[in-house]
Amino acid sequence: MSAPTARPRLSERFAGLHRLIGNTPLVAVDLLYRGEPRVIYAKQESLNLTGSIKDRMALFIMEEAYRSGVLSPGARIAEATSGNTGISFAAIGRALGHPVTIFMPDWMSAERMAIIASFGAEIVPVSAAQGGFLGSIRLSEELAASDPHVFLPCQFANPANVEAHMRTTGPEIVSQLAGAGLAPDAFVAGVGTGGTVMGVGAFLKARNATTRVHPLEPAESPTLSTGHKVGRHRIQGISDEFIPAIVKLDRLDAVVNAQDGDAILMAQKLAHCGLALGISSGANFVGALKVQNAIGARATVVTIFCDSNKKYLSTDLLRDEPLREGYLSPDVELLGFRALGRTCAACVDSNRPQID
Repeated sequence: MSAPTARPRLSERFAGLHRLIGNTPLVAVDLLYRGEPRVIYAKQESLNLTGSIKDRMALFIMEEAYRSGVLSPGARIAEATSGNTGISFAAIGRALGHPVTIFMPDWMSAERMAIIASFGAEIVPVSAAQGGFLGSIRLSEELAASDPHVFLPCQFANPANVEAHMRTTGPEIVSQLAGAGLAPDAFVAGVGTGGTVMGVGAFLKARNATTRVHPLEPAESPTLSTGHKVGRHRIQGISDEFIPAIVKLDRLDAVVNAQDGDAILMAQKLAHCGLALGISSGANFVGALKVQNAIGARATVVTIFCDSNKKYLSTDLLRDEPLREGYLSPDVELLGFRALGRTCAACVDSNRPQID
């Protein structure tokens, strides 16, 4: 019988995770909008380790926390989340040997909770009466205050969230478009934590100050526009009751909105074209079309396909959604999509935190 293999060193485990996260393809979606040929570009983030863009942020935050000494081997990771971040921290945390506790509103999709539990993480559901999302944050902070060995990633306030996208997602977009002889005119992304729009936006604007960077929110719950929670919506993962600390609206262009029914219909259309996506991806696509309408049909507009449809099969994603006035999706005819491919590793900043 062969001798048991030694447990990989921490640096080797991080290196292995980096091979499974990031460097995703850029998809060019060809369409007709009211009969006019258009192209919208989107990062296909469902191809990350756990199937969402949140893997990028979770991995970078944990790596930075190890490098700085804030996180120690075996410490409990506790985070408040509306779903994808919890899945990412559950998977990556368990891969690195950490117990994980996730606090999340109890109205999130059943699939999200089941996936988190499948990784062996503890889930603490928080009702609206307990404060919903803000209550989830409060309970995670109370746990950390009671136990010095609990690490809080603090995704809504941690600058490493922004840096993750400034070092990876942004450079990948520029490199992949350059390979097709293009440069981004605008970038659109829904705001959950705000890490994606702030990080990608910072990278794009540093290269070209005229590039437009638009945060997106649900039309039914315009938190960014009003400064506080208004109404309810069905686009899980964005507009979580408050404006996150890392979001600096004065560094971004105008807020764009998408109606949740339009986002659902757009996600359904994209799925029928072969791109199985979540509702927030449909919202991002609608927002990207709105920006393209404003600046020109030939403009190179990029957005994010945040995750796949697998976490939303028990939600309104499969509903027979009624058409309403103002929707863009009825005017869209999808023609197909092309994957521009992954970027070479040398094109992406590899100056990651170094772990001994």
